[in-house]
Order: sequence, then C-alpha cells, then structure tokens
Amino acid sequence: MEAASAMSYQSCSWNGPERGGRRTGGGLRIQRRFGVDRKRPSIINLQVSQAGTSSYRSESLQMKVSCCCNRKEESEKFLTGVDEALILKKKSEDVIPYMNERCLFLVGMMGSGKTTVGKILSEVLGYSFFDSDKLVEKAVGMYSVAQIFKERSEAFFRDNESNALRDLSLMRRLVVATGGGAVIRPINWRYMKRGITVWLDVPLEALARRIAAVGTESRPLLHNEPGDPYTKALIRLSTLSEERGDAYANADARVCLQHIASKQGHGDVSALTPTAIAIEALIKIESFLSKDKAVERLTYF
Repeated sequence: MEAASAMSYQSCSWNGPERGGRRTGGGLRIQRRFGVDRKRPSIINLQVSQAGTSSYRSESLQMKVSCCCNRKEESEKFLTGVDEALILKKKSEDVIPYMNERCLFLVGMMGSGKTTVGKILSEVLGYSFFDSDKLVEKAVGMYSVAQIFKERSEAFFRDNESNALRDLSLMRRLVVATGGGAVIRPINWRYMKRGITVWLDVPLEALARRIAAVGTESRPLLHNEPGDPYTKALIRLSTLSEERGDAYANADARVCLQHIASKQGHGDVSALTPTAIAIEALIKIESFLSKDKAVERLTYF
C-alpha cells in the first residue's frame, strides 16, 4: 500500500470532465511507467480510484451534513429572533397605556446590560434614551467616569449624577440607564420614583466574565484591584453587591436573569438575548403597573 501511495504521487494525474460528448466525472489516471502491463488491469489504479471515490463521497457527505446543521441553526436563530421581536412589540402595546408617559429608570450593577436593554425598550416604547453617566461626563467636560474619579473624586461624580437624575426625572417619555452606584443615595430614589424603576439582576459570576472580557480600565471601582481581571472583578462585585443589594431591591420591578434562563432551559444567562431580557422587563413593568392601578381604584372607592 505504501508503494502504491508513493507511485501515485509520482505518476498520477487528474482527469477532469470531458468537454465533448458524454459528461463524465473526474478521476485519477496512472501514467504508463514503471513497466505497468497494458493488458493487465492495474491494481494500483483500482486501489487509488476506490480510495479516491470513497474519500470524495465521505467528504461530500460531511459537507452536506455540516451545511444542513448550519442552515438549521441559522433558521432556528432567525425564527427565535422573529418570535422575540413579535412578542416584544405585543408586550409593549400592552404596557404603554399603563405608562402614562412616565420615565423608566434602569438600575443594576455595572455590566448588567442597562444600556443595551434600555435602548431596546426606548425604541419599542417610542421613548428617548439617556445614559446618566454620559450626561455627567458631558456636563463636567471629561471623557469618562474613570477620569472623573481620578482627577476629581467619587463624591464629585455622585453630586453631578444626582443633578442629572433630578433633571431627567422632570421630563417625560425617557428610558434612563443609570450608573451602578446611583442607588446608594436616597435622594436619587426620590427622583427616580417619579417614574418607574427596574432592577436588572444578573449573577455576579456572569457580570465578572463580561467585565473581564472587555477589561476593567473603564470601571474605576475595579481598576485598582489586584489579580487577574475575572478574579478582581468578582471579588469587588461581591463587596458592592453586599453594600447595594438592599438598595437595588427598592426598585418597582426586578428582572432576574437567572429566572429567565431557567424558564428558557438555559444553564447560563449568557445564552439570553437582550430582547428576551427586554420582554421580561415589560412583563414585570406591566405586573407592577397593574397592581398600582388596582391600589388606586381601592383608594378611590
């Protein structure tokens, strides 16, 4: 067999399909060398042809199976995306009458997806979107929160953050993504409660993975911690969670990503789409507003 392989490298050429007459498939042709008898069928030719045909069929089958699998996965993702978009639209239509143009404030730890989910909610509700951190940066003339912390102080940032939330709370039809620490000042809750507050509750391990993937440079409360990005993010997030956990619980609605993942059969919240999270947020908002409306009726009567 080794001899046959060696000979095939030296004396085989490829025959493509014939141009004229009957169309035939390509194959290997053995040159008449090394004293091969014309009258006797070449064992080498037979072995090479069979091996080539078998290999070609196997590769062709693998390609077909691979293509089918890829098309199926793409189709499932497309259908899931379409289904989620339709559900999101329907749920927004259910919620809008209860909103009364009130602002929506998203709270949660850094990296919880407030900006991404907030933009989806603002679009489907027909609201404008604002990021409170970006407003503070613009107001003080600095390019990042990290720079403000470094060149001024955290207290300076928090004062300007409160001013931004105060101004936003006086407006209508806004979705606001707040900073992770906005919840620590009671005055901020006073402003945000003029609208509706939603807590995006994400497992700490998932948050640490997200933050580690993009780096901690833009996270002033994490950047100076020792260790690798994931470890230092997880340690610091655990501390912050203990300090802020009760404050986040003041929100009108809680969106628990672990609960959504369990409902959809996912073992990890990273499998969730932002649209799925936005749908759950609308469900929780509707539930809160429905109860709020019921309380108003009872008070009236």
